Amino acid sequence: MPEKHLHIVAFDVPYPPNYGGVIDVFYKIKALHEKGIHLHLHIIEYPGRDRAPELESYCDTVRYYPRVTGLKSAYSLIPYIVISRRSSSMMDDLLKDDYPILFEGLHSCYYLDDPRLKGRVLIYRESNIEHQYYFNLFKVEHNLYKKAYFLVESIKLYLYQKVLQHADVMLVVSKGDRDYLQKAFIGKEIQYLPSFHANTHVTSAEGQGDYFLYHGNIEVPENEAAASFLIRKVFGHTKHRMIIAGMNPPESIYNLAERYENVEVIPNPNDAQMSSLIRDAQANILVTFQASGLKLKLLNTLYNGRFCIVNNAMLSGTDLEDLCIIGNTPEELISILNEIDNQTFTRQMAEQRESVLQQNFSNIVNADRMIEIIFNR
Repeated sequence: MPEKHLHIVAFDVPYPPNYGGVIDVFYKIKALHEKGIHLHLHIIEYPGRDRAPELESYCDTVRYYPRVTGLKSAYSLIPYIVISRRSSSMMDDLLKDDYPILFEGLHSCYYLDDPRLKGRVLIYRESNIEHQYYFNLFKVEHNLYKKAYFLVESIKLYLYQKVLQHADVMLVVSKGDRDYLQKAFIGKEIQYLPSFHANTHVTSAEGQGDYFLYHGNIEVPENEAAASFLIRKVFGHTKHRMIIAGMNPPESIYNLAERYENVEVIPNPNDAQMSSLIRDAQANILVTFQASGLKLKLLNTLYNGRFCIVNNAMLSGTDLEDLCIIGNTPEELISILNEIDNQTFTRQMAEQRESVLQQNFSNIVNADRMIEIIFNR
C-alpha cells in the first residue's frame, strides 16, 4: 500500500503533554505514528517551552518556527493568537509536497485560506469555540488590562472564524461544539472526534479515600474562578477534608483556603504526586464555567480516580453523564459530598467505566477513524 503522509501545524510544542491543548496533539501524534502514518510536524514556538527531541521518535520531520509577538502582531483585525503564528518559512515547507495538512486549533489557521493551498486536503482540529472561550476568560479575569485583551480577542475570534469555511473537514472534540459549528457552517463536513489522551485502561482503585480533590492549572482564570467558587460556596461549608492542587495557585486562593481548617492547597505537584492525589481521593470534584471543548482532566479522572462529581458545563457534549455524579448549585454539591463520604468505589463501577470509555474515547479507535476521514476522501 502507498505510504500515507500528513502535515500537522501545532500551535505550541506538544511535549511534554502537560496541559489540555497539547495533550490532544501529542497523543494524536503518537497514535497516528503507531498506525504507520508518516508525520511532518510544524511547531510555532511559544516562550517558556523548550524544543523536544522526543517528538522525533514519532515524526519523520519536526520543524520549529518563531512566534511573531509584540506590536508586529497586536494591531490587526486578525486575532493575536492567530497572526502571531504566521511564518513564511513554514508556508514554504508546506508547499514542498501535496500531503494533507492538519491545522491544530484556530490558533494555527493563518494559512488555512491561502490560495496556494487550493486543492490540498485541509483539516481543522477544533479544541474550543475560541471566541466563547475568550469571552468567558474576560468575565472571570480581574486584571483590567488582561480583561480588555480577552474581550477584544473574543470579538476578533468571532469575526475570524469564517476562515473555517476553507477546511475540507472539521474534527471537533465535543458534540456541543459540533452542533454549534454545524449551524455556523451549513453544509460543511463536521465530524465528532474526541480528544486523544494518555490513558489506555481504567485504573481506578477500589475502596475509599479520606479527602476530596479539585485539581487544575489554577493560574488560568477559568480554574481560579472554579477553585474560588468551591472554597467559598462548598468546601467552607463542610467538615470534610478538601484539597486544591495544581499549577501556580494565585495568592487569592491561598488567602481563601486559610479561612477554613479543612481546606489545603498543594501547589505545583509533580506528575507522580498529582497521579496519587487523583487516585487516592474519595472523589474528584470538577466544575467549570466554560461549556465548550472537552475537558481532558475529566477523562483523566474517570480513567484513574474514584467517584467523579461534576457540574453540567463540565459534561457538555461528552455523553459521560452516567459515569459522573452531577451537582450544579452549592447546596447540591454539599449534599453529594455528604452522601458519598463513606461509600465504597467498587470493581463493578470501574468495569462500567471501562466499557463506556473504551467504546468512545479509545485512542486506537479514534486514530483509525481519523485516518479514514483524512485519507479515504
